Amino acid sequence: MSETAGLMAGCLLLLALFLYTFWPEHGADQREKSQLEFLLERKEQLYENLRDLNFEYRAGKYPEEDYRTQRALLENEATRLLAQIEHVQGA
Repeated sequence: MSETAGLMAGCLLLLALFLYTFWPEHGADQREKSQLEFLLERKEQLYENLRDLNFEYRAGKYPEEDYRTQRALLENEATRLLAQIEHVQGA
């Protein structure tokens, strides 16, 4: 009888965990981000990537040519992103 009770308790626990995991809108805020929020988060990521790139270059982990190429790519993306942010804020 105790095996059956243990098995039932385990099944109930499993069901509760399943429902908690997949039930919509529990605990964390699951609202969709606005376009502006997404763009601002991306801007912070880009700036952090630029800081990391500069740090790694100064630490000698990047050759000069690779550093310049990566930096130019990140700066171009940041420029486009800032233009998008301005467009969204102006709309």
